[in-house]
Amino acid sequence: MISTKRRLRTLVSGLSSDAHMWNLVYLQLLLEERGHQVSNLGSTTPDAEILRACRTERPDLLVISSVNGHGRLDGLRLIRALRAVPALRGLPVVIGGKLGIDGRDHAGAAAAHLTAAGYDAVFDDAAEGGPDAGLLRFETFLADLAVADPAGGRSGTRHAAGPGAAA
Repeated sequence: MISTKRRLRTLVSGLSSDAHMWNLVYLQLLLEERGHQVSNLGSTTPDAEILRACRTERPDLLVISSVNGHGRLDGLRLIRALRAVPALRGLPVVIGGKLGIDGRDHAGAAAAHLTAAGYDAVFDDAAEGGPDAGLLRFETFLADLAVADPAGGRSGTRHAAGPGAAA
């Protein structure tokens, strides 16, 4: 069987408390350069707006980015709300960036916690190798997701991209 890559419809968004935009523009450009269609919801996006966009746009992937360090808390609230909607339970969702604000937010623990809550992958800037390694893990995740699945399903495997983990 020949493996083909499909163009993913992707939503990119910040969290409700994160006013940073450059990270979202960077992710949008990265995804578009790889041939994917991107809708950028912007920064300080309320959870309800993200849920509405997921229900109406029916993306293949939701990418959440955090710069201010509240990703662990805001991201947890968002994924719980998203997974509570039956139509969105199977949507692949990833989160990345600066997920904690103090030294107690160890990358492995944050990644495991967010993955257990429902994220398909977590790319924490504090993980082994730092942001550059996280970006490479994200690109690998993206490439795997873009490989066409004739059955139209997904593996259901979640990836905690913390220290030493590969997504």
